[in-house]
Amino acid sequence: MDTQSEILEIGKYRVSPLVKQLQDGQYAASVSIRSGTGSSTHDRVWRLVPRFDNRQAAVRYATEHALAWLDAGRRLPQPC
Repeated sequence: MDTQSEILEIGKYRVSPLVKQLQDGQYAASVSIRSGTGSSTHDRVWRLVPRFDNRQAAVRYATEHALAWLDAGRRLPQPC
């Protein structure tokens, strides 16, 4: 699986959709959102519930899920 072409750099975040083909032929999607470097690295990984008929749909869903999470974080009120 070539995930390198699907990795997105968005500000300080690195979004990596992860896709696995299941025994029944469908695809499961996960997504990693990483920030920081070295010992300050933080990686949030979600396993997503829906199953998909093709790999492209799984990648698209995982990427959209991550982008929505990042966008929601930008809209939160900032502490004083």
